[in-house]
Amino acid sequence: MAEKRIYGITALFNDPDKITSTAKKVKEAGFTKWDVHSPYPLHGMEKAMGLKPSMLGVVTLIFGLSGAALALFFMWWTMSVDYPMVIGGKPFFALPAFIPVTFEVTVILATVSTVVAMFALFFQLPRNEFPLHDTDYMKKVSCDHFGILIEADDPKFNEASTLSLLKDFDPLHTEIVYHRDKETYPIFEPKFLAFLVSVAIVVSLGTYFTLNKLMFLDPFNWMMEQDRITPQSRTELFADERGMRVPVEGTVAKGFIPYP
Repeated sequence: MAEKRIYGITALFNDPDKITSTAKKVKEAGFTKWDVHSPYPLHGMEKAMGLKPSMLGVVTLIFGLSGAALALFFMWWTMSVDYPMVIGGKPFFALPAFIPVTFEVTVILATVSTVVAMFALFFQLPRNEFPLHDTDYMKKVSCDHFGILIEADDPKFNEASTLSLLKDFDPLHTEIVYHRDKETYPIFEPKFLAFLVSVAIVVSLGTYFTLNKLMFLDPFNWMMEQDRITPQSRTELFADERGMRVPVEGTVAKGFIPYP
């Protein structure tokens, strides 16, 4: 059996002031790959950990400006170069009319890029193999405890000295967290293939029934079966079977003055 690799060492506390002071001392000890976990934000923790401003705002700014530039370029190219048209006497590049579209594209691109970058790049989700998942440590720091983790990848990490350092802070509990054994599954697993085939059959039958049967049943067929008149065509709504009607003799439409 292969020896398990250490992911890091954790320590639990039940006092927010103690976890803050511990974070300061860990930073002063020279560790660079470590983190603090708590069930709610702790005032002053960023300063205690020496965290730098997040780069997420930079991503938002870059994609927001890119969205504005892309929108303006597309509208300029369309209205001024590829298919120029004079609309209401305005110039080809009518900037005031382009502002709403530019604003929308800027907001949408900035928002979507922020969410994608936050989850995919900064959080690296879903990270199903994350060693802290399902540990007692993570359960406690998600509820009513505060914890600190020093990763084994840190250049200053040493199992004995790091564990001794954390115990000097009088924690409630310390734990060595190991990397999980990597689990692999065959692609052509019979049960998985049978599941895929079952899903394909169910979806196909459901789609066929919806488009070929359900849409022709009451009340889903009201758009196709409604009484309507097709211009220049025969209809059964009137006795003369004519769809085009002439004005009623001796009447004038309300609000219509033919001879002012």
